[in-house]
Amino acid sequence: MSWTKDEIAKRAAEEISSGQIVNLGIGLPTLIADNLGGKDVLLHSENGLLGMGPFPAKGQADPQLINAGKQTVTVVPGGSTFDSSLSFAMIRGGHVDLAFLGALQVSAFGDLANWTIPNKKVMGIGGAMDLAAGAARVIAMCTHSSKKGEAKLVEKCSFPLTASRVVSYVITELGVFEPKDGKFVVVELAPGVTLEQVEGATGGPVVVM
Repeated sequence: MSWTKDEIAKRAAEEISSGQIVNLGIGLPTLIADNLGGKDVLLHSENGLLGMGPFPAKGQADPQLINAGKQTVTVVPGGSTFDSSLSFAMIRGGHVDLAFLGALQVSAFGDLANWTIPNKKVMGIGGAMDLAAGAARVIAMCTHSSKKGEAKLVEKCSFPLTASRVVSYVITELGVFEPKDGKFVVVELAPGVTLEQVEGATGGPVVVM
């Protein structure tokens, strides 16, 4: 059995320590807001929000409160809003302790590619490059393979890079992996997942320390 999306988010939340400022990227990372388990953290959204709460209950959404992915969110007591220039000053100034980012590819050296696929029309890189370079720690969250069955954990990225050698962990439905020295080190496997399954779905060397 592999982890569900919510279980991936719950496992990712275990990497967060109380007191941290944490940025949640678009996609899977947004689910972390509902899986914090009462930890005292400040969630940051690069469109200008610090103190982001979980998704609103049905019928209670405020259309003026959105995250970077344009999803309606809530704000915790003491939260604040501000313009994007101040938000990016926080990121570039190194005030974000941990960033969770989606990934199209992660290399075995920790390179991150998450903003475009060659020959595909995209809106732009957004805040991904700033977060990847400015956050103290970066964790990638993604499915282990693409919809076409292609590996996302690869020996070398073939997609344009967002940043090089920044990813500390990759969390997928199969487990938690540390890109290190050209290999993916197994930190934890999802219940029922075997090493052979991981090796078959990974485009780079997999090792158990």
